[in-house]
Amino acid sequence: MIRVAIPIDVGMIGATGSGAFALATPLRVGDLVSLAIHEALGTRAPEDKRQRTLRTTLAGLAAGRFVVDVDGRLFRNPEDVVVCAGSVALRFFMTERRRQTAA
Repeated sequence: MIRVAIPIDVGMIGATGSGAFALATPLRVGDLVSLAIHEALGTRAPEDKRQRTLRTTLAGLAAGRFVVDVDGRLFRNPEDVVVCAGSVALRFFMTERRRQTAA
């Protein structure tokens, strides 16, 4: 499980004049995955490693190799939008059982 803090979209609050966006932020699942990768790798990880990991992870999600659980809701598409507040917990589940080979 990876817990990520959800940023408040100040630009959206200013553009719409609605305080509702201060309480909940709509984000694409791909953006949440990006935040999770940043959290998992840490701030000292090289940018090229972040980008490679993000590309591989989003490609795997789009290909259906795994699903992302965001606070108990399953998502299969990185373009899906989820409304988040405060922080969310992400879990990644493979969609197929892997064969285990005996050494």
